[in-house]
Amino acid sequence: MTVLVNLIVTLGMLYVVPAGLRLIDPAGLRTAARLWPVPAALGALCLWLPRGIPATVLAALYAAAALALATRAPARLLEARRRSRAGGSAGGAPPRTTVSGPAEVAVCTALVSPSIAATALVAERAGYRLFGFDLDILALTVPHFHFAGFTAALVAGLVCRAGATAPATAPGSTPGSATLSRWAAYSVPGGTLLVLLGYFVDDWAELAGAVVLTTGMWAVALLTWRDIRPGVRDRTTGALLGTSAAVLVATMLLALWWAAGEATGITHPTLTWMAATHGLGNALGFALCSVLAWRRLTVD
Repeated sequence: MTVLVNLIVTLGMLYVVPAGLRLIDPAGLRTAARLWPVPAALGALCLWLPRGIPATVLAALYAAAALALATRAPARLLEARRRSRAGGSAGGAPPRTTVSGPAEVAVCTALVSPSIAATALVAERAGYRLFGFDLDILALTVPHFHFAGFTAALVAGLVCRAGATAPATAPGSTPGSATLSRWAAYSVPGGTLLVLLGYFVDDWAELAGAVVLTTGMWAVALLTWRDIRPGVRDRTTGALLGTSAAVLVATMLLALWWAAGEATGITHPTLTWMAATHGLGNALGFALCSVLAWRRLTVD
């Protein structure tokens, strides 16, 4: 399991995060995206070293970069709120509801998530049971917050943005699309936070988080398949979007099964099996395909 998890994390560090930063804000995060591979390479290297001081130092350097990235989130949220108020009060009109709020909540969750992953990585590489968690749990927290944290929130935010700018007559668009996209943008970060809190509370709280996260991710999948994919002319981009949406149905069902098993004691997959199915499917089928597709959409 260790080799597979390390490969998944390496993909997230070296490609998914910097590519995702360019999707969030091509101008404002250009420097961060360009420089990210340097600390990411150190973080990836530490995965393959034995636990100890060298691995911990490399992980700490990666964590410093992740924490610096997380500091961008509050400023973005404040700026989004300021823009919303300024737009809503123009000409004396009453404030209007926009989707920039939920989209920014999602992308800011993405900005913060690598710092959570990196904190767990430092503790795990040092052999320190942070908050009493087993080292295996800390090791799995690293890919979880690179993919369920960073990529899932990123894509939810991008889908919400697309719903905000798409005309009502766009292919596949329905009257409930805007509401569903806002739900996805709020529930994916909310579910991720609930899963994190479940680590400290109990398995039932983690199950509640898994339910919220799954409904949010299935909303992302539905919107991607029904609203975004039909309007894409390029076959490769359409195939990538379709794959990412279809994979989410299966991988999040596995997440629900595992969380329900932990809470109720019913038979459920082992962590090794989850890494090979849920983890690999989300990393390649969802995260990689989504980022590649959205990059192609941005270029087009």
